[in-house]
Amino acid sequence: MKQVAIGIDIGGTNTIFGIVDEQGEFISRGSIKTETHPDHTIFLSALCNSVGSLIKESKEKIKIVGIGVGAPNGNYYNGTIEFAPNLNFKGVVPVVDFMRNHFGFEITVLTNDANAAAMGEMIYGGAKGMRDFIMITLGTGVGSGIVVNGEMVYGHDGFAGELGHVIAVPQGRYCGCGRRGCLETYTSANGIKRTVFELLADRLEPSGLRNIGYDDLTAKMIDDAAKRGDVIANRAFDYTGKILGEKLADAVAHTSPEAIFLFGGLAQAGKLIFEPTKRYMEESLLNIYKNKVKLLPSKLPPGDAAILGASALVWKEYQSK
Repeated sequence: MKQVAIGIDIGGTNTIFGIVDEQGEFISRGSIKTETHPDHTIFLSALCNSVGSLIKESKEKIKIVGIGVGAPNGNYYNGTIEFAPNLNFKGVVPVVDFMRNHFGFEITVLTNDANAAAMGEMIYGGAKGMRDFIMITLGTGVGSGIVVNGEMVYGHDGFAGELGHVIAVPQGRYCGCGRRGCLETYTSANGIKRTVFELLADRLEPSGLRNIGYDDLTAKMIDDAAKRGDVIANRAFDYTGKILGEKLADAVAHTSPEAIFLFGGLAQAGKLIFEPTKRYMEESLLNIYKNKVKLLPSKLPPGDAAILGASALVWKEYQSK
């Protein structure tokens, strides 16, 4: 009988889930809409029923070790989603208690989506065998998971490692968290869009991006334009890499990681983001850290990374027990 874990990723629009073995191979997978359930009890009931159906429909004989959940503002210690701004259900949502009562699995664990991605990298991806590394997710926002001595850093309250909300530029751009100058406002997909429009307003070079409205512009368009040699697009990537590299140099001073992994849509730009980030990070590092920290792309498959990360939480708990 094959041992498997259930991985669940709760997103603002969709919640995806799958049954995954220890090698990261999928037995089956499914999804439901998140946004159609403003009441968290209705949503969690629908989720548990859908996961239960997936288990019953499995064609292989399986033994479920546990359930792992990745979610915005997920608190590992409490097993709760707490005041997540991009979810319809508000306040504190007791995900682990609800699922443990429904399924009865002793190993039922939750953390935020970036921590789950870091765990996935350690169990299935490029961080196998590493004891100290940092995972940075560059998507609509910027998330991070920090691993020290083989263990995820959660802090005393479960919310450690929010590198997306360190102040990159004092009194800089307004952030959705209510503060100004957060790293997320400069190095996310939305952040590079804001950079492009600031450059377009400030500079006179011709650019194919001048004819695209803000709501229509995507990070992929900026990527494509930069590869065509567009001056504004290339300057935007250089500036994004500068801000990111400088803040990663600060992060290195805290934990001295073996590697930093970049994951998410913006990381798909490849050398356009990796080269300036690495260059500015090395320029900003204290001498004792120079040329020691690898900057690497995630080896998790983008479409499956969220589920793999959530399932990896289970295997980590299982190994520790």
